[in-house]
Amino acid sequence: MNAIKISIATSTDFKIIQEIGRETFYETFASGNTEEVMQQYLQTSFSAEKVKTELNHPNSLFFIAWDHQIPIGYLKVNMNDAQTELQESDALEIERIYVKAHYHGKKVGQLLYDQAVEIAMKKMKKSIWLGVWEENPKAIRFYEKNGFVPFSRHIFKMGDEEQTDIMMRKIIT
Repeated sequence: MNAIKISIATSTDFKIIQEIGRETFYETFASGNTEEVMQQYLQTSFSAEKVKTELNHPNSLFFIAWDHQIPIGYLKVNMNDAQTELQESDALEIERIYVKAHYHGKKVGQLLYDQAVEIAMKKMKKSIWLGVWEENPKAIRFYEKNGFVPFSRHIFKMGDEEQTDIMMRKIIT
């Protein structure tokens, strides 16, 4: 797995982000949601227009993980007004670490997470925070292993359904 490389994404990478987002979101969450809700969410959240807008936001950064020439995952981090909730100037939000199922357990998520920590340190942030679905124990364990602790909860809307995310934070300075 030492062939995995991480590169910053640009607006020209929107199709890659869109495809990885749709594929990994479906792989991860389809079993806990109806097909109708999944399709509605995928169409809305990963539309070309939405992905391009996110890629062009000045306070969001995307990084793509590559296995040789194959895109296998991505990271999205937000700062300042791009943060989905807290909007703390001294914090970095990890909005997404998405890795294709075939690459789970191969440290790709860790490489992407390490990239987020590097960005937070360079930007002199004091903490990193995120929301993780309470029904995703694998992700919760990953973040706990990396030093995150729960600090709150919030509601995530999937169609008309309300799901609970655990808000987690790690102090880095």
